[in-house]
Amino acid sequence: MSSYIYGTATNTGKGFFTAQDRSDFYISGYPANVWVIENNKKGAVWLASKNGITKTKTEAQAIVNAEVTAKQTAWDALDDDEKLALSRPENITLP
Repeated sequence: MSSYIYGTATNTGKGFFTAQDRSDFYISGYPANVWVIENNKKGAVWLASKNGITKTKTEAQAIVNAEVTAKQTAWDALDDDEKLALSRPENITLP
């Protein structure tokens, strides 16, 4: 069994996850509203309470990759002066 649950859920801002949630389970957010959550009961209940959709690790990684690629393409299209103010988005590998 995997140590993590992968899923998507729309971040609604303040209160989307709490300090108590962080103490109850590991949670980390990634581009395109992908979440990696500790695979325990409280983590699973949290994702369900946010109307989250469980994904396989491969599906979640593909969603993140697509978002990062789109941001890299947008950065590549900037002129040189604009690029000085921003870092090119880096590839991300989910745990």
